[in-house]
Amino acid sequence: MRTFTAALVLFLAAGALAIAHHGLEAFDQTRKLTLKGTVTAFHFVNPHSVVEFEVKDDKGNLQEWKAEMTNPAHLKGWTATSLEPGDVVTVTGFRAKSGAPYLWVTSLSSSNGVELKAPK
Repeated sequence: MRTFTAALVLFLAAGALAIAHHGLEAFDQTRKLTLKGTVTAFHFVNPHSVVEFEVKDDKGNLQEWKAEMTNPAHLKGWTATSLEPGDVVTVTGFRAKSGAPYLWVTSLSSSNGVELKAPK
């Protein structure tokens, strides 16, 4: 009976996690945006890694952006220190449908040689 109960709990938990995962629905996948900026933070965490960076707008004002990537397990060769504050990055991705300064990364290259290309 204990085994059955444990299996049932795991099954229900997995289902809840699958429903909670948003996928790419929050992003406009019809257009890509490319930005160049300076890394302020890198979060190598589950379920998705995130890079925070600053971009200068047309008037020279700094805008704070966040770019979400895949799970760290899929970032082969990457570590928590792959991107450091001060690194210059060029990020291409799908922008949030809400217009927020937030991207889903399809490719990223850094001044320190780090590169990511999303699987096709």
